[in-house]
Amino acid sequence: MPRDELLDPGAVPDLDHDPQVEEARLRPRSLEEFVGQRELKERLGIILEAARGRQQASDHLLFAGPPGLGKTTLAGIVANELGAHLQITSGPAIERAGDLASILTKLDSGDVLFIDEIHRLPRVVEEVLYPAMEDLQLDVLLGKGPAARSIRFDLEPFTLVGATTRTGLITGPLRDRFGFAFRLDYYDAEDLERIVTRAAGLFGIEIDAAGAAEIATRSRGTPRIANRLLRRVRDYAEVRGDGTIDHVTASDGLAKFGIDERGLDNVDRILLSNLCERFGGGPVGLSTMAISVGEPSETVEEVIEPFLIQQGLLLRTPRGRVATRAAWQHLGLAAPDDSATAPEVTTLFE
Repeated sequence: MPRDELLDPGAVPDLDHDPQVEEARLRPRSLEEFVGQRELKERLGIILEAARGRQQASDHLLFAGPPGLGKTTLAGIVANELGAHLQITSGPAIERAGDLASILTKLDSGDVLFIDEIHRLPRVVEEVLYPAMEDLQLDVLLGKGPAARSIRFDLEPFTLVGATTRTGLITGPLRDRFGFAFRLDYYDAEDLERIVTRAAGLFGIEIDAAGAAEIATRSRGTPRIANRLLRRVRDYAEVRGDGTIDHVTASDGLAKFGIDERGLDNVDRILLSNLCERFGGGPVGLSTMAISVGEPSETVEEVIEPFLIQQGLLLRTPRGRVATRAAWQHLGLAAPDDSATAPEVTTLFE
């Protein structure tokens, strides 16, 4: 906090409107509060209730799925439902086996250890994790060369919760050591509308059903995006309106921030425009598309393209990226009448 704010009590910011504080308040604390993912909630509820009944740590759990669907939130819910302390870290943060040993030896009985992006654990760290998950044993190598010796530590019972956006990068031995793996799916508009309405209540925002529905339909099936768009529409409503959010305010506010009726942002539209107008709809290679929008190939492939494919606007083919007729229509362009143009594709959210 700046020195002037410490000297002047009136300059202290209102933490209730701090984005990080608001984000923390939005996270559900129990499975009952968690919206969507019905099958996951039912199966996870059974596992956690059984663990509570036995007064034991739960089986190790793996949550997989795209960013923003609630994997970190579910880890907090697991700890809360078990009445346990939650320890949070990430795969890239654990660089050496000693880092993992330091974390594991500090866990108390029944604690929950959450490792985000667990697929990015170094192999040497992953191999140390195997006996810890199965046998509650930790092998630490001291020294080097002929004088090296291994010491085994006993660990307290704990629950490991792993989260990954790249299931295919998790090795088989690690994946098999989880008691249950859950795949989080994109949310439908009805669930997202409930999430937006709940968040609006926590933020103290006045919003009607039509306004919540408009934000939900442009949220790309992702709660994190829905909450972010709600904050932007709140800003628009406070500056350009009377502070309340209805259908018109939501639509105008989202348009002002570059989110169109299908949830595409400026970068999405630039990529489609380049593909259609500069390259005739494709096929175009990934590196060429990345250069055309000024983004790394990994960003285009892992962040931009998945939603366009889900919306039926883009296809990945062996020869390259191809725009569908829906993409031409969305941009208000006339699709060329030839076999190079991909056919209409049904979107995942229809």
